[in-house]
Amino acid sequence: MADGDTRTEVTQRLTRAGEGGVLRFITCGSVDDGKSTLIGRLLYDSKLLFDDQIRTLERESQKHGTAGDDIDFALLLDGLEAEREQGITIDVAYRFFNTEKRKFIVADTPGHEQFTRNMATGASTADLAIILVDARKGVLTQTKRHTYIANMMGIRHAVLAVNKMDLVDHSRAKFHEIVSDYLRIAEDLGFASITPIPISARFGDNIFDRSDAMAWHDGPTLMQHLEQVDTAADEEAALAFRFPVQWVNRPNLDFRGFSGTVAGGQTTVGDDIVVAHSGKAAKIARIASADGDLKTARAGDAVTLVLDREIDIARGDILSDPKARPEVSDQFAAEILWMTDEEMLPGRSYLLKAGGQTTPVSVTTLKHKLNVNSFDKEPGNSLALNEIGVCTLATTRPVAFDRYTDQRETGSFILIDRFTNQTVGAGMIEFSLRRASNIHAHAMDVDKARRSSLKGQKSAILWFTGLSGAGKSTIANLVERKLAEAGRHTYSLDGDNVRHGLNRDLGFTDVDRVENIRRIGEVAKLFVDAGLIVTCSFISPFRSERQMVRELVEDGEFIEVFVDAPLEVCIERDPKGLYKKAQAGEIKNFTGFDSPYEAPETAELHLRTADLAAEDAAEQVIEQLISRGLIG
Repeated sequence: MADGDTRTEVTQRLTRAGEGGVLRFITCGSVDDGKSTLIGRLLYDSKLLFDDQIRTLERESQKHGTAGDDIDFALLLDGLEAEREQGITIDVAYRFFNTEKRKFIVADTPGHEQFTRNMATGASTADLAIILVDARKGVLTQTKRHTYIANMMGIRHAVLAVNKMDLVDHSRAKFHEIVSDYLRIAEDLGFASITPIPISARFGDNIFDRSDAMAWHDGPTLMQHLEQVDTAADEEAALAFRFPVQWVNRPNLDFRGFSGTVAGGQTTVGDDIVVAHSGKAAKIARIASADGDLKTARAGDAVTLVLDREIDIARGDILSDPKARPEVSDQFAAEILWMTDEEMLPGRSYLLKAGGQTTPVSVTTLKHKLNVNSFDKEPGNSLALNEIGVCTLATTRPVAFDRYTDQRETGSFILIDRFTNQTVGAGMIEFSLRRASNIHAHAMDVDKARRSSLKGQKSAILWFTGLSGAGKSTIANLVERKLAEAGRHTYSLDGDNVRHGLNRDLGFTDVDRVENIRRIGEVAKLFVDAGLIVTCSFISPFRSERQMVRELVEDGEFIEVFVDAPLEVCIERDPKGLYKKAQAGEIKNFTGFDSPYEAPETAELHLRTADLAAEDAAEQVIEQLISRGLIG
């Protein structure tokens, strides 16, 4: 057939609407289980490839292929040069195709453990997961991990595709052995359906057509199942109305609308809506879209809503049905997939992004981790790359959300490193913590301003950070003495002193160091509220925790003092004999040896104490307080 005839036929097939609607699915599983080959075979057998694409595929198969003289269908998906050279999938590849009965959007996701984050990305919008298993290898750890993540991401339907059956002589016994092993770990996860199918993606067995070599299989072929599986119960249109505001659209004084994409449910002109955070209510006066005004907006529609009255709405707000409002809370439990090499530490401050909402957040507790082999719950202090755990989180301001099982779009979030802006985790909200709604701040008649006024000063935190032996405590002590002699009201928090009481239960692991600074930050905040100038002398090795303390108080109330001395100078001083013990291996996790120190980048005051006397350094701190108007 000529290329022109082929393109006409393919175009007609792609524009034909299938009665079954659109099915979004992913292929996943372990490395080399045949995910890309399967999708390539689906595209080829559905006759949606142009002649020039087939000729290119044949040439590429000779150059990069792993199927001998046959076409290597995986090359249709492995578009990156690195993927072709290594024979693996690295990024998520999306393809669109259809049959007479249905349209499909398929995501080919990586099997390598290091690319698990990409698999989670593909799973986040899918209705069904095809879990591939190499018939020779059986159920592997990555098979289990991908199965759990698929379920965790809200996928309700799974296909267990036992691939490469041609390499085990199409053995019925081998197929049932693998199915039994898989169901033993997957049955209790809560999938609405798990459908086992024996296949050979390379040769097309049980993909579109039934395999003569596996006549013993009395279930559907893969395509029969994909065309028939019912995901209607999962459609967003059946959900409560949710509209995250992405942009306040005000091109002129005569128009004010709120732009975004309907995340769930639907709304019609004249319907009542409410702003989740404020509870302010209005009616939908107009629904504008790129194709003109609409009467009704449904899940997935990108529209601008115009209301019948002026109410305060900003980017990140969620508009909802007043009869089915989302939760609004600053504390909740969530299941988290950790996506970076640097481990997750409870108490550390991250950024939480949920739709248009972005706010600082910390993991307050890691309740348990998941054993990916048995799916058992296990205790833990932190999450490493690709680990999954249930955590409680606390945000600095309330966020609006739904349970992930109720609404995918408004029940999910990502965690972002505050300094690198790297996405480090993906979370699915399970429930709001009851204590978040039962505890309220009590307004006191005597506030911070009055307490400070009575003392004739402005309160602040002087945060001394640096290596052990740099001179933090010495300088802080001199500063407090000078302030006391001038009649100022102070308090001093010192690293060693607080470990005799408040933090006596903490060690020196990264997790304990983060919690140490979190507690000190909260105590220092109370002293600031009392109108005091509080000096804090702590190594505090991590920028994230120092930033967390800074954000606990108002602008100008946190003064970071970097007490900077080279490591060799600190070792020479060694006032407490700690470096000698660290060098002898008697102390573990000692900053400067086997635990890192992240130097401040924009400290308010930088004291280089290798050549600066402690008395002179203290005078510089006093001058800093005077210049900032904290003392007269």
